[in-house]
Amino acid sequence: MDQITTTHLQAIEQTKIKVLDDIDQFLGKSEVPSSYSEYISERIHYIDQLWINVWLNQATNKIPRHEKKEFLRVRGYEIEGVDRKIINSLFRNELREYHPFNVITWLDETFSDDNERWEGRIYKAREQYLARQEEQKIAQKKENFRIEIIKETNDLIQTNFITYYVHLRYEIGKRLSEHFQINKKYIISNSYRFEDQVKPKGSLKVTDYTNMDEFFDELTGNLDQTVYWGKNNYEFEIYYYLYQRIVNDFVFDHISKLIFNEISSHSTDDIDEPLNLRSFKKLVSSELGILAEDFFNLIQEELLEDLISLTNVDFEENAQLAIYEQHVSERERKKAEELAELERKKEEEKRILEDIFRHEYSPSHSRNTKYILHIGETNTGKTFQALKRMKEAESGLYLAPLRLLALEVYDKLNNDGIPCSLKTGEEEKEVSGSRHISSTVEMFHEKDFYEVIIIDEAQMIADKDRGFSWYKAITKANANEVHIIGSLNLKEMIIQLLEDAPLEVFEYKRDIPLEVEGKPFNINSTKKGDALVCFSRRRVLETASKLQNEGHGVSLIYGSMPPETRKKQMQRFIDGETNVIVSTDAIGIGLNLPIQRIVFLENDKFDGTRRRRLTSQEVKQIAGRAGRKGIYDVGKVAFTKDIKIMKRLLFDKDVPVHTFAIAPTNAVFERFQRYSRDLQLFFEIWDKFEGPRGTKKSTLSEERALYETIRETEIEARLPMMDLYGFLHLPFSSNEPRLVKQWQNTMYAIVRGEDLPEPILGDRDTLEELELSYKAVGLHLLFLYRLDYRTEASYWERIREGFSNDIHEQLKSSVKAYTKKCRQCGKQLPWDYSFQICGQCYHRRSKRGY
Repeated sequence: MDQITTTHLQAIEQTKIKVLDDIDQFLGKSEVPSSYSEYISERIHYIDQLWINVWLNQATNKIPRHEKKEFLRVRGYEIEGVDRKIINSLFRNELREYHPFNVITWLDETFSDDNERWEGRIYKAREQYLARQEEQKIAQKKENFRIEIIKETNDLIQTNFITYYVHLRYEIGKRLSEHFQINKKYIISNSYRFEDQVKPKGSLKVTDYTNMDEFFDELTGNLDQTVYWGKNNYEFEIYYYLYQRIVNDFVFDHISKLIFNEISSHSTDDIDEPLNLRSFKKLVSSELGILAEDFFNLIQEELLEDLISLTNVDFEENAQLAIYEQHVSERERKKAEELAELERKKEEEKRILEDIFRHEYSPSHSRNTKYILHIGETNTGKTFQALKRMKEAESGLYLAPLRLLALEVYDKLNNDGIPCSLKTGEEEKEVSGSRHISSTVEMFHEKDFYEVIIIDEAQMIADKDRGFSWYKAITKANANEVHIIGSLNLKEMIIQLLEDAPLEVFEYKRDIPLEVEGKPFNINSTKKGDALVCFSRRRVLETASKLQNEGHGVSLIYGSMPPETRKKQMQRFIDGETNVIVSTDAIGIGLNLPIQRIVFLENDKFDGTRRRRLTSQEVKQIAGRAGRKGIYDVGKVAFTKDIKIMKRLLFDKDVPVHTFAIAPTNAVFERFQRYSRDLQLFFEIWDKFEGPRGTKKSTLSEERALYETIRETEIEARLPMMDLYGFLHLPFSSNEPRLVKQWQNTMYAIVRGEDLPEPILGDRDTLEELELSYKAVGLHLLFLYRLDYRTEASYWERIREGFSNDIHEQLKSSVKAYTKKCRQCGKQLPWDYSFQICGQCYHRRSKRGY
C-alpha cells in the first residue's frame, strides 16, 4: 500500500472523529434535545468543508516529495527542476477530486435510520457537557483563590519588603562570619588534572574587600556542575553562585513562613483543598523567586563589613531595621561623596585635556611659503616635475614614505651632479658640499629651512599609524616652496589644510591608457613584462618558485625586503636579466619599471585586522604601474576572477580624503609633564582625548605593546618620559620576538651606562634568517644614530650591506627550490593552494575543536 492510499484512509478516520466531536459539542450545549436533521441543518457548512481541509493538510505533510512528483507525472505534469512550493500547490489542486469522502452519506448511514443511537448520543453528550461545566466552575474557583493568594502575597511583600530583607541580611551576616573564620582563599594553578587546578593561597580577609560584589568573584574551592546540551560540565565554583543558592533557600524556607502566617486564615471550603505551607509555596513560587532575585541584588550592593557586624548582637527585628537604615544612610552619604569626587575629577580631567591638547592639531603654516600641489594617477611624472624644481634650488629636502625612495632620489641627484645627503633613521650619508637632503618623512624637522621641500605620496596623511608625519611636514614646512605630491583624492584635504596660503595645483593625466583584459588570468599565460601581484611574502616566494621552475627569470619585491636588495631586483628586471616581477603591493609606491601588464593574483588582502577586498585607491595605485612611455604605449591589467567588480574599482571616481591622522607631539608631552611623568597615564589620557573634527588618532598600539615589556622596570624608572617614548617609537618590526628582546637588552645597556650589545645574528643558510639578521642590524643602527655613535654606525652599515647582498644571492639561487608545505604536517601543497594547512589537517583540527 503506497503512502497516498494510507494517508487517505487516515484522513477519513480523522474526519469521522472530528465530526463526532462536533456532534457531542452541539448536543451538549442544547438544553432541549435536538434531532439529527436539526444538527445537519445547523452544521452543514462545517461538515462540507471539513473533509477537504483534513485530507489536503494530511496529504501535504505526510506524503514524501518523490511520491508527489510521481503522482503529478502520471497526470501529465512536467515537474523536473520545478520549485517545491509550485509542486505542493499542483499536488493540492489535484487531490481535491481524489476519491472524495462524502461525510453526509456516512452520517445518514450512521444516524438517519437509527433514532435510538442518536438519542443515546444526546444523553451521553449532555452528561459530559454538564460534567465539564462543573469542572470548569471548580477550576475557576481555584484560579480565583490562587489570584487572591498571589495578590495578598504581593501586597505583603510590598508592605514588609525591608522587614523580610533584614531577616535575610542577618542570615547572610552569619554565613559570612563562618566563611571568613574557616574558609581559605583559592587560586587556579596550571595542574594537569582539572580537579587539582584549584590551590589554596592563604585565608580570606575581610579587609581585602569593600562590597559583596567584589567578594563574590572569589573561588570557594569546590566544583560546580552544570548541564549543557545534555552533557555534564564542571567549572570552578565562586561565592556568587553559593550565595545565590543561600538567598534562594532562605526565601523559600524562612520568608515564605512569615508570609504564610499572615494569610493562612483564608477559607478553602469552596476548593476542597486545605492550604498548608507546602501548597502555599507551590502557589506563589514565582513571586518567591522574584523576591529572592531582588534580595540577592540588594545583597551584592552591601558592604561586607556591615553584614559581618550584624552578628555581634542577637536578632531582634526592630533593632535590625534601625541598623539597616543607618547602614543605608551611611552608604548613600559615601556614594554621594564618591560621585561628587568623580565629577570633580572629570572636570579636572577635562581641564587637563584642554590644556595638553588645545590648538595642537590646528593647521599652521607660514604665509610666505608657496605651495605647489602635484596630483594625478600613478606613473604620470608628478615626482619628476617636483624634483626638477628642487634641482634648480640652492637647497632642498625630499621627504619619502620609504627608505628605498629616499635612497633612489639620493642616487639620482648625485648622479645628476647635484650633491645630496641621505638621512633616514637607519643610515646617514653625508656628501661634502651638499645643501640637498633626501630623507624619510619621519626625519622631518620643522626648524630647518630649505628653499624647496618635496613631500611625496602625501595621500598617506590618512594612514592611522604614520599619517601624522605627512600632516606635520605639510603644515610645518619651513621653505620658500613646498611641493606636495599625491593622488587625485588629496586635493580637497590640502586646500582645507592650507586655507588661504598661496597654492598652485597641477593635475596630471596618464599619457598611457590602461586596458583591462576580459578573460581571467592563468599562470601559464605569464609573459615578458608582467608583474604579478599578491599580498604576502609567502605567496610571492611560492609564485616566484612556480615561474622559475617553468623557465621564467623572476625578480621579487616584498615589503620586508631590504631596500638595497629591492633595488638590485628591480635593476635585474630593467636590464632584462629577468623577464617577470612577482611583488606585493609594495610595487604601488614610487617604483617606475618597464611593466607591460599588472596581474592581480588576489583581489583581497589582510590589513592587520581582517581580510578584505582591495579599495579602489589601492587597485589604482598598483595598476597604475602598468605601461612605460616609449616601451609599452598601453598598460594592461589582468585579474584572476571578479573582473567586472575589479574593473569598476579601477575606473571608479576617487573618494576624497576627508581625515588625517594625528599623533602625540613634543609640545603635547611637554605640557603633559606639568601633571605627570607616568607614560601609562599618558596612554590613558590619549585614549580619552577626542581629536578635532576631520582627524583620527593613531592607536599607538606598537608603542603600548613595547611599553608593557619594560613597564615598572629600571628602564622606565631611569629614563625621562620623552626619551623613553622616543625609543618606543623606533620604527622596527616589533612583532618579531627576537627583535623585541634585542630592543630590551639595548635599553637596559643604555640606562646602565654599558656598551650597547651587538645585534643577535642568525646563520646565513636560510632566507628567513638572513632577513631577520638584516632587521636586527637595522634596529642596532637606529640606536646608534639616535645616540650619535656615527663611527660605529659606519661599521654596522657595511655589515648590513653584506646581509643585503646575501639575501639578493639567495633570491637568485634558492627560490626555485621553495615549495608550499602544510604548516602542520609538512605535506607538499600546490603552489596556488589557498590555505596554509592541508585538507586532512584542517578536518582533523575541526573535528578536535568540535
